[in-house]
Amino acid sequence: MSVIEAAGVRVLAGHTGAVNSVAFSPDGARISTASEDRTARVWNAATGELLHTLSGHADAVFAAPFSPDGSKIATVSADLTPRLWDARTGACTHELAGHTVAVFGVAFSHDGRLLATTSYDETVRLWNTSTGAAVHVLKGHNDIVYGAAFSPDSKVLATASGDGTIRIWNTGSGECLRVLTGHTGIVSAVAFSPDGKLIATASFDRTARLWEVATGNCLRILNGHADTVWSVAFSPTERVVAAASEDATARIWDAVTGTPVRTLEGHTDSAFVVAFSPDGRLIATASSDTTVRLWDSKTGKSVRILEGHAGAVSSLAFSPADRVLATASTDETARIWPL
Repeated sequence: MSVIEAAGVRVLAGHTGAVNSVAFSPDGARISTASEDRTARVWNAATGELLHTLSGHADAVFAAPFSPDGSKIATVSADLTPRLWDARTGACTHELAGHTVAVFGVAFSHDGRLLATTSYDETVRLWNTSTGAAVHVLKGHNDIVYGAAFSPDSKVLATASGDGTIRIWNTGSGECLRVLTGHTGIVSAVAFSPDGKLIATASFDRTARLWEVATGNCLRILNGHADTVWSVAFSPTERVVAAASEDATARIWDAVTGTPVRTLEGHTDSAFVVAFSPDGRLIATASSDTTVRLWDSKTGKSVRILEGHAGAVSSLAFSPADRVLATASTDETARIWPL
């Protein structure tokens, strides 16, 4: 493994397969990466030094987020068994057995007490992060569950599925509270608004939608994209929502009225991921054209093009602590970019 520095950019090399995801610890001091090489890795965000290799999975690892307090890392894999790890030592603390097909999605509750995992087996499972015990098996979807998001108060979980629906669950009881119907294709992503009152969803039907959590009503259909919508994100500071699409653009809408605000054009291939910086001033998009683009969220103008990856950029994350962006790519590396 090695850290290559070029124009202030750190290249985190060492994985021997595509890097599927990248995440920062809550304090911004560490970065986790998950790879097709069956491992996750933990790196020093300031120096790029490899701190731990999380070995044990028997197949590709799709994601490796930190818990809200930074003490744990969860990994999900095609080997069916999510794992919990001590983020300080890199030791595996729990293997979470129960899923029967590849586990694709993972999310910690904001209070850190629960872990949600989503699977090709059409279920979602909730786990106690302290003991590794299964808390609930959430059944109801009849296709792959691609993603899950907890409400800010951790009391509600929203799940997105290939069956074209979103389900809202009570995390305490495991009860399905509402089924949100309306999309006419796979629902690829789901996100809560900062106040927890709205959900945004992305779909293969070329739309994003805004839903009211309390009622399950679809408030707005966000039209404009010409192909699959892969990712959605709410601004942390403004009432706007952004989406990234296979059509190589990202779009921004007013989250109250559903009115289109601006289109971010410049990528030459699929835009997989969209994210706002913690202060809401920047938007980052990751693309299969091997670049990441930074945009001014107010004007929609391209601020910077981050070039260097030799493959599609599959994931990105802003540091919560400073102006740094981390990216992951199919070129088997992650990169740390000073902004």
